[in-house]
Amino acid sequence: MEVSSHWRVRQQRYALVGEVCPSCEVKIFPPRDVCPECGDEAKTHFQFSGRGEVYSYTTLFDAPQGHEAQLPYTLALVKLEEGPLVTAQLTDVNGTKLEVGMPVEMVTRKLRSDGDRGMLVYGYKFRPRLQAA
Repeated sequence: MEVSSHWRVRQQRYALVGEVCPSCEVKIFPPRDVCPECGDEAKTHFQFSGRGEVYSYTTLFDAPQGHEAQLPYTLALVKLEEGPLVTAQLTDVNGTKLEVGMPVEMVTRKLRSDGDRGMLVYGYKFRPRLQAA
């Protein structure tokens, strides 16, 4: 990924910033500028909480190029509290019994690096939700 395109999507990757439709109030992630529900223009930024639950998951044992060092890893569909489904890697799950409905929270983690001397790319992943003290 080029530095310029990485810079354009930084809010999505680091803070789960999407949009909300001013007409029907549907929360949209990733941002699309047009509401998928009603078709109206949706350019109002919306900050998602980063909390949700596992909707579905799978563990990968054969990774696409550039992700081999992370094997095996678990990908999940996460249903955010505000509604949208997000595809993301689950992290911090070693020894955790995964279940559909398991509460999770967003964390920022390294996704990959572009070569030995390239840019480090960070983004969102989800981990089991920590219990409040």
